[in-house]
Amino acid sequence: MSKTQPVKEEAKARKPLVWLHGEIKTPPFSFEGRQEAGMLLRLLQEGNVLGMPQAEALPDVGARCGALRVRDAEHNWRIMYRIDADAVLILDVYCKKTRKIPSEVIERCEKRLKQYDEVVKAAKKQTGK
Repeated sequence: MSKTQPVKEEAKARKPLVWLHGEIKTPPFSFEGRQEAGMLLRLLQEGNVLGMPQAEALPDVGARCGALRVRDAEHNWRIMYRIDADAVLILDVYCKKTRKIPSEVIERCEKRLKQYDEVVKAAKKQTGK
């Protein structure tokens, strides 16, 4: 008698990650921190909405923006992101040292988003879409 394998659920379509800045590697992330960051990014790619304590919304940076919260061995990391219809944009990765997000981090993220949006708009204009 043969055993039957359970039917595998179709994999959810994942939005690609677009890295505008930063990286997640060991070091400085620990192996466990890198795994947690990867899991949270995958959830975003699959369309899951994350809230506290894994993520926080950041409307001050822009619409659909947030920060993943990764607690690591010696650091608390923030992965700044924006969710677009076709991709998850990674804006910055930094080690959190204060309660408030530094203004220079917010300014860098806003600048990167503006540049990205301009490039996408120009590309769409060129292709006629």
